[in-house]
Amino acid sequence: MVSRDIDSASVYFDMFVASCAPEALVMLYLYDKHRALDSVTHFFTSSKDELDLPIYYDLASKIALHDLFPFVDELANKLSQGLVSSVDSIIGPSSTDVHDFETFSRFVIKAIVDPMALETLIPVHYHCNHPRYNHQLSYLYSLFLDLLEKLQTCLAKVGDDIKFNPKFKRDGGWDQYFSILKLLHYIAQLYEGAEEIFWTSLKPNKAAFSYIIVNYAKRRDEGYKWILDRKDMTDFKSRRHLVMMLLPEVTHDYDNLHEMLINRSNLLAESFESITGAEIAALHGPMHIGFINEEATGPGVLREWFLLVCQAIFNPQNALFVACPTDRRRFFPNPLSKVDPMHLEYFIFAGRVIALALMRKMQVGIVFSRAFFLQLAGIDVSLEDIKDADPYLYSSCKQILDMDPCVIDQDVLGLTFIWEVEELGSKKVVELLPDGKNISVNSVNRKVYIDLLIRHQFVTSIAKQVSKFAQGFADIVSNEETRKLFYKSLELEDLDGMLHGSESVISVDDWKAHTEYDGYKETDPQICWFWQIVGEMSAEQRKVLLFFWTSVKYLPVEGFCGLASRLCITKTNETIDLLPSSHTCFYQICFPAYPSMTVMQQRLNIITQEHIGCSFGTW
Repeated sequence: MVSRDIDSASVYFDMFVASCAPEALVMLYLYDKHRALDSVTHFFTSSKDELDLPIYYDLASKIALHDLFPFVDELANKLSQGLVSSVDSIIGPSSTDVHDFETFSRFVIKAIVDPMALETLIPVHYHCNHPRYNHQLSYLYSLFLDLLEKLQTCLAKVGDDIKFNPKFKRDGGWDQYFSILKLLHYIAQLYEGAEEIFWTSLKPNKAAFSYIIVNYAKRRDEGYKWILDRKDMTDFKSRRHLVMMLLPEVTHDYDNLHEMLINRSNLLAESFESITGAEIAALHGPMHIGFINEEATGPGVLREWFLLVCQAIFNPQNALFVACPTDRRRFFPNPLSKVDPMHLEYFIFAGRVIALALMRKMQVGIVFSRAFFLQLAGIDVSLEDIKDADPYLYSSCKQILDMDPCVIDQDVLGLTFIWEVEELGSKKVVELLPDGKNISVNSVNRKVYIDLLIRHQFVTSIAKQVSKFAQGFADIVSNEETRKLFYKSLELEDLDGMLHGSESVISVDDWKAHTEYDGYKETDPQICWFWQIVGEMSAEQRKVLLFFWTSVKYLPVEGFCGLASRLCITKTNETIDLLPSSHTCFYQICFPAYPSMTVMQQRLNIITQEHIGCSFGTW
């Protein structure tokens, strides 16, 4: 089959078909997929290099369409029946059927699309200069509609089930819905209007679609950009699940362990030296943190280190970031960070730390301003995006835009295309346009003035800082494209939930529901006193107690059920004069059987003081 002579090649092809070789390849596939796929791939790749393209495509299409379509049809029917049965029973499409259908379908689609060299989407009512494809294209489209309709019914049932029990999970077909949806989206991209039909059909079942993503989209699968581009079709949990798969998986290679021994009094500088000097591969693996003159080590100490180092990085006194005036949890890069000659290296460090915190699911109580977040996503910053970072400038710009054109054209504002900034005690004039000092702001150009002003204040003035932070983040996630996709696939509020954690006051009922006992019973007086005391604590005291107990100060958005394990209260045989102790790695607090509620409250009051709440954990 390597002849370049068309007539000769046709003879060889006739011999190939007459010998039932295509059917043999299909049967081989059914019994030994890997060997069959190797054979088919070898045949087509070698033929494509040696044969003239018209003969190659004729060959490929005849083998794929004539011989494989019956198998596609049979598998499609099995899937359709499986979807119907999965609505009311635990019997649904098998993973083997779904895999086979996907393999054959993609092969057939490629055989059709490649020779046609499609540059535009296929109209649904298709007519072209390749009449032999009309039937196949029409069939694929009807197959797409049939399976999509069946899946709508299936997802509606999933939605009903999870509405009554959000934790409900069933593998009878549900585990294959996601794979079928992925293939249907692939088919939809071929037809004009089909992709909109696909997404419109899913919209009423958004909750079920999000649930399927969280439970069945796996890291080993192909990319998820087709979903990430449609944030309107997903919720926070599903978007979080998908972007977490963009981040590297934490390895358990203890031969590549990254160790740090940090002096608390010099935490920021020593952490900087350790993280910036580390091999990236080591940061993907286990991290072992210890504090000088302290015995505690393990996951609890790691959680504490992440919290403390992030608080230090974003502390305005360190001049790297500035807090938003109306929300002190929200930060953006400081345009004047250059007061520290090492500031750009520290922004690389900050990017690495935030990527590591996200990768390890650490809530650190920090969130970004909208303008900073959008730049990391590669999205332009507009006036509405600066409201949190500079409410005064936002208000002034809005007033300029809302002013009567006649008034502003009288030059009552006296504005030109310049902006005065103060740097280290001295004023500096920045021209927003060449010769900007001689260009007056009027009703015609005021929008341009506002756009240039915002760009200078929130993009140009911090461009180096944002670039270095993005570089540090990309160091951890492998490349710039992944870094940009990570942020672009999230809403700002999503990142808030992932990085800061829950905004709600800690619920004692939720806390109690996720706590078990070792040595105590739930009905023991000490346990009843304990929860009564916690219930009477202030919100800040509860945070300190939780941090003492677990090294977690900010709970996940889901609350206690989002933690890695349940909490535990352990009874000790120590003297009642001792304070409670904790094993933060295991979410365990330990105390003896205090004789009264008064004694217990005195002990708990001591450990819930902010300045000592983190110093009693043992491991």
